[in-house]
Amino acid sequence: MRTSSFLLIIVVVFLYAIGSPATGCGERMSNQLWNTAIENGWKPIGNINDQHIQELGHWAVLEFGKHVNYVLKFNKVVSGRQQLVSGMNYKLIIDASDIGGKDDKYKAEVYEQEWTHKRQLLSFAKVK
Repeated sequence: MRTSSFLLIIVVVFLYAIGSPATGCGERMSNQLWNTAIENGWKPIGNINDQHIQELGHWAVLEFGKHVNYVLKFNKVVSGRQQLVSGMNYKLIIDASDIGGKDDKYKAEVYEQEWTHKRQLLSFAKVK
């Protein structure tokens, strides 16, 4: 009986400890970290000319073409942001040409998990 009561008290204390918000210690540091993060963890891609980033943009254009039966020619990724999740989210601005040769900018959102070789095109649209 004593052991089960003791275990119950330990469980209740543990649940209370993980359920209550931390206060005091480290608050200023956590606020500084949040203020340095750019829009919910999104940060600019450091090297937009990186081969992997350009390949992701090319893949996004091809994937879009497969789904809507529309031909675009990938030119280059011109800017983008990334967000670390269980993998990486990318928001890419891509320069591409239509079949008539007219250049336009497109915004692609791509999720990639490199270690599982998973890629998913989340959205693709012309930038207005």
